[in-house]
Amino acid sequence: MNAGAQAVLSRHRFDVDEYHAMVRAGILMEGDRIELIDGELVEMHTIGSRHLACVIRLNHLLVPPLAGRARVSIQGSMRLDRYSEPEPDVLVLRPRADDYASAHPGPADVLLAIEVADTSLAYDRTVKLPLYARAGIAEVWIVDLEARAVEVHREPSADGYRRFELVREGRIVPAAFPDLELELADILPPEPSD
Repeated sequence: MNAGAQAVLSRHRFDVDEYHAMVRAGILMEGDRIELIDGELVEMHTIGSRHLACVIRLNHLLVPPLAGRARVSIQGSMRLDRYSEPEPDVLVLRPRADDYASAHPGPADVLLAIEVADTSLAYDRTVKLPLYARAGIAEVWIVDLEARAVEVHREPSADGYRRFELVREGRIVPAAFPDLELELADILPPEPSD
Protein backbone atom coordinates (compact mmCIF):
# COMPACT_ATOMS: atom_id res chain seq x y z
CA MET A 1 0.00 0.00 0.00
CA ASN A 2 1.43 3.41 -0.86
CA ALA A 3 1.93 6.06 1.82
CA GLY A 4 -1.04 8.16 0.70
CA ALA A 5 -3.58 5.35 0.69
CA GLN A 6 -5.62 4.66 3.77
CA ALA A 7 -6.79 1.19 4.62
CA VAL A 8 -10.54 0.86 4.62
CA LEU A 9 -11.70 -1.49 7.29
CA SER A 10 -15.09 -3.05 7.16
CA ARG A 11 -16.96 -4.12 10.24
CA HIS A 12 -19.27 -7.08 10.40
CA ARG A 13 -22.68 -6.50 11.91
CA PHE A 14 -23.95 -9.66 13.58
CA ASP A 15 -27.62 -10.50 13.32
CA VAL A 16 -29.63 -12.33 15.97
CA ASP A 17 -29.36 -15.68 14.16
CA GLU A 18 -25.55 -15.42 14.01
CA TYR A 19 -25.50 -14.41 17.68
CA HIS A 20 -27.46 -17.53 18.64
CA ALA A 21 -25.26 -19.68 16.38
CA MET A 22 -22.20 -18.45 18.32
CA VAL A 23 -23.83 -19.62 21.55
CA ARG A 24 -24.70 -23.03 20.05
CA ALA A 25 -21.12 -23.39 18.77
CA GLY A 26 -19.66 -22.55 22.20
CA ILE A 27 -18.01 -19.33 21.03
CA LEU A 28 -20.23 -17.48 23.48
CA MET A 29 -21.54 -19.18 26.59
CA GLU A 30 -25.12 -18.80 27.78
CA GLY A 31 -23.92 -17.29 31.06
CA ASP A 32 -21.71 -14.66 29.37
CA ARG A 33 -22.79 -11.13 30.17
CA ILE A 34 -23.05 -10.15 26.49
CA GLU A 35 -25.96 -8.62 24.61
CA LEU A 36 -26.44 -7.87 20.93
CA ILE A 37 -26.99 -4.15 20.35
CA ASP A 38 -27.38 -2.89 16.78
CA GLY A 39 -25.24 -5.73 15.42
CA GLU A 40 -22.43 -5.40 17.96
CA LEU A 41 -21.61 -7.72 20.85
CA VAL A 42 -21.61 -5.55 23.95
CA GLU A 43 -20.26 -6.67 27.30
CA MET A 44 -22.74 -5.83 30.03
CA HIS A 45 -21.79 -4.17 33.31
CA THR A 46 -21.16 -6.38 36.32
CA ILE A 47 -24.14 -6.67 38.64
CA GLY A 48 -23.29 -5.13 42.01
CA SER A 49 -25.04 -5.80 45.31
CA ARG A 50 -27.38 -2.78 45.12
CA HIS A 51 -28.31 -3.64 41.55
CA LEU A 52 -29.07 -7.24 42.51
CA ALA A 53 -31.10 -6.14 45.55
CA CYS A 54 -33.21 -3.85 43.38
CA VAL A 55 -33.91 -6.60 40.82
CA ILE A 56 -34.89 -8.99 43.65
CA ARG A 57 -37.23 -6.33 45.06
CA LEU A 58 -38.84 -5.71 41.66
CA ASN A 59 -39.36 -9.44 41.18
CA HIS A 60 -41.01 -9.67 44.60
CA LEU A 61 -43.23 -6.64 43.91
CA LEU A 62 -44.33 -7.64 40.39
CA VAL A 63 -44.79 -11.41 40.33
CA PRO A 64 -47.62 -11.91 42.88
CA PRO A 65 -49.97 -9.13 41.68
CA LEU A 66 -49.40 -9.97 37.99
CA ALA A 67 -49.93 -13.76 38.32
CA GLY A 68 -52.29 -14.84 35.56
CA ARG A 69 -52.13 -11.41 33.88
CA ALA A 70 -48.50 -11.19 32.73
CA ARG A 71 -45.17 -13.00 32.80
CA VAL A 72 -42.20 -11.45 34.59
CA SER A 73 -38.78 -12.21 33.14
CA ILE A 74 -35.66 -11.39 35.14
CA GLN A 75 -32.59 -10.58 33.06
CA GLY A 76 -34.01 -12.30 30.00
CA SER A 77 -33.57 -11.10 26.47
CA MET A 78 -35.99 -9.72 23.92
CA ARG A 79 -35.58 -9.58 20.16
CA LEU A 80 -36.14 -6.02 19.00
CA ASP A 81 -35.19 -6.45 15.35
CA ARG A 82 -32.75 -8.34 13.14
CA TYR A 83 -29.70 -6.81 14.87
CA SER A 84 -30.66 -6.24 18.51
CA GLU A 85 -31.40 -8.60 21.37
CA PRO A 86 -30.84 -6.67 24.61
CA GLU A 87 -31.27 -8.08 28.12
CA PRO A 88 -33.15 -5.66 30.37
CA ASP A 89 -33.11 -6.38 34.09
CA VAL A 90 -36.87 -6.95 34.19
CA LEU A 91 -39.44 -7.55 31.47
CA VAL A 92 -43.19 -7.64 32.05
CA LEU A 93 -44.61 -9.64 29.15
CA ARG A 94 -47.99 -10.50 27.71
CA PRO A 95 -48.91 -14.08 28.64
CA ARG A 96 -48.29 -16.54 25.85
CA ALA A 97 -49.41 -20.20 25.85
CA ASP A 98 -45.86 -21.48 25.28
CA ASP A 99 -44.27 -19.11 27.84
CA TYR A 100 -41.91 -17.96 25.06
CA ALA A 101 -40.42 -21.42 24.47
CA SER A 102 -40.81 -21.07 20.69
CA ALA A 103 -39.24 -17.60 20.38
CA HIS A 104 -37.93 -14.73 22.44
CA PRO A 105 -40.40 -11.94 23.16
CA GLY A 106 -40.59 -9.14 20.63
CA PRO A 107 -41.61 -5.51 21.07
CA ALA A 108 -45.36 -6.27 20.88
CA ASP A 109 -44.99 -8.75 23.77
CA VAL A 110 -43.35 -6.25 26.13
CA LEU A 111 -45.67 -4.34 28.44
CA LEU A 112 -42.85 -2.86 30.53
CA ALA A 113 -39.05 -3.03 30.38
CA ILE A 114 -37.00 -2.03 33.41
CA GLU A 115 -33.31 -1.22 33.49
CA VAL A 116 -31.61 -0.90 36.88
CA ALA A 117 -28.71 1.53 36.63
CA ASP A 118 -25.90 1.65 39.13
CA THR A 119 -22.88 2.11 36.87
CA SER A 120 -24.75 1.85 33.54
CA LEU A 121 -26.95 4.96 33.66
CA ALA A 122 -25.38 6.82 30.72
CA TYR A 123 -25.41 3.69 28.55
CA ASP A 124 -29.02 2.88 29.46
CA ARG A 125 -30.12 6.44 28.61
CA THR A 126 -28.13 7.05 25.44
CA VAL A 127 -27.94 3.59 23.83
CA LYS A 128 -30.67 1.31 25.12
CA LEU A 129 -33.51 3.80 25.66
CA PRO A 130 -33.47 5.12 22.05
CA LEU A 131 -33.27 1.52 20.80
CA TYR A 132 -36.36 0.62 22.87
CA ALA A 133 -38.23 3.70 21.60
CA ARG A 134 -37.48 2.90 17.93
CA ALA A 135 -38.67 -0.68 18.49
CA GLY A 136 -41.92 0.58 20.02
CA ILE A 137 -41.52 -0.70 23.59
CA ALA A 138 -44.56 0.91 25.24
CA GLU A 139 -43.01 1.75 28.61
CA VAL A 140 -39.48 1.74 30.03
CA TRP A 141 -38.36 2.47 33.56
CA ILE A 142 -34.77 3.29 34.42
CA VAL A 143 -34.14 2.85 38.12
CA ASP A 144 -31.33 5.28 38.95
CA LEU A 145 -29.78 3.87 42.12
CA GLU A 146 -27.45 6.86 42.65
CA ALA A 147 -30.21 9.48 42.43
CA ARG A 148 -32.69 7.14 44.19
CA ALA A 149 -35.29 7.83 41.52
CA VAL A 150 -37.09 6.13 38.66
CA GLU A 151 -37.31 7.59 35.16
CA VAL A 152 -40.59 6.60 33.52
CA HIS A 153 -40.61 6.75 29.70
CA ARG A 154 -43.83 6.29 27.70
CA GLU A 155 -45.19 6.89 24.19
CA PRO A 156 -42.35 5.62 22.00
CA SER A 157 -41.52 7.16 18.65
CA ALA A 158 -38.66 6.97 16.18
CA ASP A 159 -37.17 10.04 17.90
CA GLY A 160 -37.43 8.74 21.47
CA TYR A 161 -40.09 8.71 24.14
CA ARG A 162 -42.62 11.55 24.09
CA ARG A 163 -43.57 11.32 27.77
CA PHE A 164 -41.11 11.40 30.64
CA GLU A 165 -41.69 11.47 34.37
CA LEU A 166 -39.05 11.47 37.10
CA VAL A 167 -40.32 9.82 40.27
CA ARG A 168 -38.35 10.78 43.38
CA GLU A 169 -40.97 9.77 45.94
CA GLY A 170 -44.39 8.22 46.17
CA ARG A 171 -45.90 5.67 43.83
CA ILE A 172 -45.33 4.46 40.30
CA VAL A 173 -48.12 2.86 38.30
CA PRO A 174 -47.35 0.83 35.15
CA ALA A 175 -49.53 2.03 32.26
CA ALA A 176 -50.57 -1.54 31.39
CA PHE A 177 -51.72 -2.20 34.97
CA PRO A 178 -53.38 0.92 36.41
CA ASP A 179 -54.45 -1.03 39.49
CA LEU A 180 -50.84 -1.82 40.44
CA GLU A 181 -49.23 0.90 42.55
CA LEU A 182 -45.59 0.41 43.50
CA GLU A 183 -44.00 2.50 46.22
CA LEU A 184 -40.63 3.92 45.21
CA ALA A 185 -39.33 3.13 48.70
CA ASP A 186 -40.15 -0.56 48.13
CA ILE A 187 -38.29 -0.66 44.79
CA LEU A 188 -35.06 0.95 45.99
CA PRO A 189 -32.70 -1.03 48.21
CA PRO A 190 -31.70 0.59 51.50
CA GLU A 191 -28.96 3.18 51.25
CA PRO A 192 -25.53 1.77 52.04
CA SER A 193 -24.41 2.44 55.59
CA ASP A 194 -21.06 4.11 56.18
